[in-house]
Amino acid sequence: MTVTRRDFLNGVALTIAAGLTPMQILRAAPGGRYYPPALTGLRGSHPGAFEVAHQMGWEKKTFDTDGLQVEEEYDLVVVGGGISGLAAAWFYREKHPQARILIVENHDDFGGHAKRNEFEAGGRMIIGYGGSEAFQSPKHLYSDTVNGLLKQLNVDVDRFETAFDRNFYPDLGLSRGVFFDKAGFGEDKLVSGDPTPMVADDIAPEKLNARSWRAFINDFPLPEADRAALIDLHEAPRDYLAGKTRAEKQAYLEKTSYQDFLLRDVGLSPAATRYFLSRTNDFSALSIDAVAADAAYQVGFPGFAAMDLKPISDEARAEMEEPYIYHFPDGNASLARLLVRGLIPGVAPGKDMNDIVLAPFDYAKLDVPASKVRLRLNSTVVSVKNRDGGVDVGYSRTGRLHRVRGRHCVLACYNMMIPYLLRDLSAEQSHALAQNVKFPLVYTKVVIRNWQPFLKLGVHEIYAPSQPYSRVKLDYPVDIGGYTHPRDPNQPIGLHMVHVPTSPNSGMDARGQARAGRARLYALTFEQLESAIHEQLQAMLGPAGFDHRKDILAITVNRWSHGYSYFANSLFDDEEESEKLMNLARTKVGNVTIANSDAAWDAYAHAAIDEAWRAVDELA
Repeated sequence: MTVTRRDFLNGVALTIAAGLTPMQILRAAPGGRYYPPALTGLRGSHPGAFEVAHQMGWEKKTFDTDGLQVEEEYDLVVVGGGISGLAAAWFYREKHPQARILIVENHDDFGGHAKRNEFEAGGRMIIGYGGSEAFQSPKHLYSDTVNGLLKQLNVDVDRFETAFDRNFYPDLGLSRGVFFDKAGFGEDKLVSGDPTPMVADDIAPEKLNARSWRAFINDFPLPEADRAALIDLHEAPRDYLAGKTRAEKQAYLEKTSYQDFLLRDVGLSPAATRYFLSRTNDFSALSIDAVAADAAYQVGFPGFAAMDLKPISDEARAEMEEPYIYHFPDGNASLARLLVRGLIPGVAPGKDMNDIVLAPFDYAKLDVPASKVRLRLNSTVVSVKNRDGGVDVGYSRTGRLHRVRGRHCVLACYNMMIPYLLRDLSAEQSHALAQNVKFPLVYTKVVIRNWQPFLKLGVHEIYAPSQPYSRVKLDYPVDIGGYTHPRDPNQPIGLHMVHVPTSPNSGMDARGQARAGRARLYALTFEQLESAIHEQLQAMLGPAGFDHRKDILAITVNRWSHGYSYFANSLFDDEEESEKLMNLARTKVGNVTIANSDAAWDAYAHAAIDEAWRAVDELA
């Protein structure tokens, strides 16, 4: 497929090929301004951010920085400039207002997975989120620590109730749909009116514009017997484990995948079961072959209504019932921007959650000697060692090694990298940290010329069971801080597309699938990723007049080879053993503590903040 990639010319592929460094790439951006959010092409874990880490992890290379001169001294050195690292700097400064703090980040932007994507199209700015996208159930799941930080940042979660227009797409008559592709189901067909309840839904149940299960499923390109079985599963479920006690049922469901439950216990055919294959991808980063039936029950999947099971947990209920509306246009990148502006006031003007959305950020002020808090990008830490009552930290930047010293250090980076960095680590703790094998995922943003095809098809979101991108949706309708969601179907809009490189029916456990998916993801070029996007969107939207050759205006592929934190999976893990591993992994080592959401085996932003608070508190 031949494509004109105007959106990619200021990205990484052409300039990496020309031998430029990430710093030179960014300074070659329009206007010569260092401003990573405006870059398109391959982002997320971008070239220049991971090569040194791969030398340590893949080639087992060690970097000796002991003989280098200590260039700078700080009270705290934070490794990792994501939400947890930024929060750790914030909490440390609260305890030590005059502290000098250095935050070291390997990517060319701060925020970690809370990535901001900006585009110019149709004479306006379009903002998207390239990773961590929203506050998850803040009114039920957030601790006093998290709520206290949000208050200090002048974030009022109730503001989202007016900023997020939950009725925008429903009032246009749009629903969710399912795309069945020819390779997987015999024909390309989009079926609208999906009544499936979503985990963390932004649309109210009565506003789904859904059809009845019978009408919806009878449009599937499946044999009549399969359609009848799916209708019965939704409308007339039975006790598929009749004769077992409630405890026996739960034990069975915890050790049986949802796929096997549907095949063996419900009796669905493989073709009918395939409809559910990727329903769990976005939320769990795994397909239904590697998700326990009990976990599927907890998030509202069908098949359990007549089985007299223990009620779902309070956390699962909050995730199902609290609306998913606590979302900035750039997702949790605005939370990262609020933290950075609070730590380094000169970097941007403003004072609250509204003005942060369009606040101009001056990246040149992130790392200046006069600042008490400094944020150093494009710098990969290679060595951390307790020494003489402090901590030596070595890092690589533009091919040169440097050494700094801190009184304390918080490791808020990917936890599975810590065994390659922290020289004082025991073998037991190293093993525990290595068990957090993060799941790869891709959040792609595509700006399209207009969204009339979605209007004609009657959908605002599409689930695709056997396509590379299992979820494709029009961006959330949020107006805040002077930014307005694109509301005219004749004008450009951003699409959010989710790809999880799973390995269904491979026989691998969750960690094995994560490793295999990451290897496949690293092997893909931007051109291959781009081609898959064009082909899938054309197949889905082509019948409504979409032409990928002219209607795709820009693409940003946020590739997270290490995405979601690992979480205990009852199919493969023992709960008590997992708890022990997690607690051992985050144990303080001398003057070094460990943060990041990984430390909680939890992918949420609030977990990242809670772990930052714990890590800083341990330093006291």
